Amino acid sequence: MNFKKIIPFFSAFVIFVIASLLYFSPVLSGKQIKQSDITQFMGMSKEIVDFREEHGVEPYWTGAAFSGMPAFQLSTYYPNDFVKYVDDAFRFLPRPADYLFLYFVGFFLLLIALKTDWKLAVLGALSFGFSTYLIIIFGAGHNAKAHAIAYMPFVLAGVLWIYQQKYLLGFVVTSIAMALEIYTNHPQMTYYLGFSILILGIVELMTAIKEKKLLTFIKQASIIVFAMVLGIAVNSTRLLAMKQYADQSTRGKSALTINPDGSKKQVTEGLDKEYITQFSYGIAETFNLFIPRFMGGGTVESLGENSNFYETIKEKVGAAEAKAYSKQVLTYWGNQPIVEAPAYIGAVIFFLFFLGVFLIKGRLKNWLVATTIFVILLSWGKNLAGLTNFFIDYVPLYNKFRAVSSIQVIAELSIPLLGFLALRDFFLPKVSSEEKEEALKKALYVLGGITLFFGLFGTSFFTFEGLRDAQYQ
Repeated sequence: MNFKKIIPFFSAFVIFVIASLLYFSPVLSGKQIKQSDITQFMGMSKEIVDFREEHGVEPYWTGAAFSGMPAFQLSTYYPNDFVKYVDDAFRFLPRPADYLFLYFVGFFLLLIALKTDWKLAVLGALSFGFSTYLIIIFGAGHNAKAHAIAYMPFVLAGVLWIYQQKYLLGFVVTSIAMALEIYTNHPQMTYYLGFSILILGIVELMTAIKEKKLLTFIKQASIIVFAMVLGIAVNSTRLLAMKQYADQSTRGKSALTINPDGSKKQVTEGLDKEYITQFSYGIAETFNLFIPRFMGGGTVESLGENSNFYETIKEKVGAAEAKAYSKQVLTYWGNQPIVEAPAYIGAVIFFLFFLGVFLIKGRLKNWLVATTIFVILLSWGKNLAGLTNFFIDYVPLYNKFRAVSSIQVIAELSIPLLGFLALRDFFLPKVSSEEKEEALKKALYVLGGITLFFGLFGTSFFTFEGLRDAQYQ
């Protein structure tokens, strides 16, 4: 065994463990994050847990939620579920440090699959894992979403290895990663990942046709499909139970035949369009990804007594009222009903992304740029109604999921990935100094131009008025 080849991976492993535990250091003393969704889950699943402990079998039903419902989506253990043991082996750290560790390892593996130096891959992994949105979701208790996002890079690494003709390695990684991805039990995130893989497949197909390697592509695509089917199949019990429940829920065919006014109701399947697009990312709000707190902060934040807000309220109603108000300030001025905190990928990461746009040539750039544009457009939801309605009406399963803004998690992956591939190529001697200089200039012009525009004219183009500002009157 060549230990020199193992040392970088072991070093990365140690760095990721230390970074995860340092960031969530209170877990080392037994503390836990207060997560509203997890608190609700514990209450709703208590009856199931108590029954399981008392009788040693699964109830598959609970009366503690919605006047009675199947337990499939709350807390159910399935027999012969070996994927659970694989997942437990990866998530050996205290929660939520375990999810952060998974973020790091997955993105590191993805960059390694793309032939990136391990030290640069470590830096890229840390940049991905500490992306604002990926940390925000822990506060709300979206553990399943974090879990699913963490396994996305693993799946993509396996698929890319297959396209690199490393068939055995790619097949094994893809099938195991897909099994783990499905196991996380967040089908919406897995569904969005499918779009990215589909776009990659289209890019690879176009390249294969151009290079007259269609048979090779068919072979690769077949291996990918088989690996994914295998990963899905080992979760068949979970998926079939989920479908049985979904068919009887609001995501299934409606049983209502008349409207409230007595008129005949058109029978539909899937969620209502208004409900699907309730959380639609604002077009201007997209700049939150590049400009920190462009749309303010979360729906409610504590600003404290050292803020201008406190001083303003104090002048009007006194110190006592100002102190109370300052603990729950409406800081978000976008149009979404509730926002935990602004999703910020990073100005530096965006600079590297545009560096990649101008420096990298070929399939990888085409895939990542197309994926980024695609998911941002879909995240706009009702703000780009034509595209969104087309997907709701005609794309299979799209109408089963709400909060279309969530698709931006794919951009959280594609933007830093292209950025660190740009850094990889920037340090390669085969790329000429002229190409590097030209790409740097163009990236600087784009990001500098956007920054200058908002610096000079931002207050003229935007009102900075929120949906709930009238409450302060």
